[in-house]
Amino acid sequence: MDHVRDFIEKNYPEYYGWFDYPADKTAAFCKVDAEWGILGNFARTPLTVGCVPFECVEKLFQVMKFADTDSRKIIYGSKGQTIKMKAKHQHKAGVVRADWPQIIVDVLKFCLMEKYEQSEPFRKELERSKGLSIVEVQSNPKRPANTYSAKLSPDGKTWSGPNLMGRLLMELRDNGKLEWKLPEDVLDFSDLK
Repeated sequence: MDHVRDFIEKNYPEYYGWFDYPADKTAAFCKVDAEWGILGNFARTPLTVGCVPFECVEKLFQVMKFADTDSRKIIYGSKGQTIKMKAKHQHKAGVVRADWPQIIVDVLKFCLMEKYEQSEPFRKELERSKGLSIVEVQSNPKRPANTYSAKLSPDGKTWSGPNLMGRLLMELRDNGKLEWKLPEDVLDFSDLK
């Protein structure tokens, strides 16, 4: 995720920042098999986009990061955590879409909207989280919160971080939709059929 925070600050300033959330009023998610886990991108919420099945939103998001068919097929053929690892490898190879910094949040919004429209269990959990802040947990205790996550304070009272995922989920929950705008080629999955 090289420079993601810089991409957000430059292209999506409305989503840039650092936020605090009281831990006792938070729906915090990290592992897919734990409470609130369905809110995460690796949750098993199958969806179909352009007649192509995806077992989770993370795979859809990572596939959309690339324009070349080889990279997309490598990621599409991956499962579980290897999805992200394969995407990082392709990213390091320099084959990320040239416009990725300008579309990254819109791609995430598109993915979350697809999940919302196609997964009733996901919609129910979002509804259940009303009145709570939603936070994606930084799972590595040795690392600070990253663009997508927040980290629990040492006293266990406050989650702090940019928490982009949590903020998008709260926006989706509270509005019933996320607005996005993407180039047409991003939404073409015909090379994966």
